[in-house]
Amino acid sequence: MLAPMVTNLVRVCICSLILAVPATAYADLTAFIGVTPTPASRPVRGFAGGAGLLIVAFEFEYANTSEDLRELAPQLQTYMGNGLLQTPIPIAGLQFYATAGGGVYRERLATLSETNVGVNVGGGVKMSLLGPLRLRVDYRVFTLRGSPLHGNTQRIYAGLNLKF
Repeated sequence: MLAPMVTNLVRVCICSLILAVPATAYADLTAFIGVTPTPASRPVRGFAGGAGLLIVAFEFEYANTSEDLRELAPQLQTYMGNGLLQTPIPIAGLQFYATAGGGVYRERLATLSETNVGVNVGGGVKMSLLGPLRLRVDYRVFTLRGSPLHGNTQRIYAGLNLKF
């Protein structure tokens, strides 16, 4: 009769210790440049800021892809909120992640314009450089709702990431 009580007491103590250990929260900022290859290769630049715990993080991102009138490739501005699932610790200096989210976009080509909502999925890696400075490489696929000229577009970028 005493053994089950001791076992339950041990379980409660272990659970209390696990819950009492604080999870390390962190934040990071990224400034990036890259390319949007849909429908023609154009430069993109932007920034992202986020916060998270061990394997779950959230970020806000703004990106601006340049317009190319000769190729009939529109300017694309995205304002996205994303959730990330990432490796809890860097593996050989690399922290891999998968991301998905949604937000608002604005597409413009000459006098045509469309503003609506969109979703994105992708992934990437954050590579340790020096102290809190990291290189971030990211790939995304966007699905744009409404009547955009190009409903599905891709983006790849590299940027400097500061973890704090």
